[in-house]
Amino acid sequence: MNFFRATAAMLLLALGSTAWAHDVSPQKLVRDARSQIGQTVSYDPAYRTLAYPMGDVPLSTGVCTDVIVRALRHQGLDLQQQMHEDMKAHFSAYPKQWGLKRPDRNIDHRRVPNIATYFTRQGYRLSDGSYQSGDIVTWALADGRPHIGIVSDRKSRKGHPLIIHNIGSGTREEDVLYQYRITGHFRLPAK
Repeated sequence: MNFFRATAAMLLLALGSTAWAHDVSPQKLVRDARSQIGQTVSYDPAYRTLAYPMGDVPLSTGVCTDVIVRALRHQGLDLQQQMHEDMKAHFSAYPKQWGLKRPDRNIDHRRVPNIATYFTRQGYRLSDGSYQSGDIVTWALADGRPHIGIVSDRKSRKGHPLIIHNIGSGTREEDVLYQYRITGHFRLPAK
């Protein structure tokens, strides 16, 4: 990180901004997501009270968003805390489909529409279809439910980037990028 970016990041932190203070290594993000394969072996969307900051459900289980949250935490970025602080300051900017009247640090970062809103607010949304390893993609499944995953550095036989995600049977790396309707494409600042 150059001097000006480091100074800007420190200033944002001092001012209480919820913007990322770190750049993300796409290769490490993919590696950290992939490390969950065989560790996260089930899918459990149950509401749980979590520690704060850095709260998590047991590694053996989780939902699609937990793949993203855990991979970012390996880089020292706590999406739970970042989003909670942004939602406290800008709650009206976030989806209202759960009927909440205020942020909930136990679940907000585990909801795809909230993550998509947060990443969009931070300026990470892309409009092109050039997917790179470490990118984060959101979809609407056939039944309308939202889903999220990380673009892998590996490709399918058809040449499609694989996706690291948890869609029901634990964390997997699969050729699903074009299987569902893409609703968001995000790239966090890279090292």
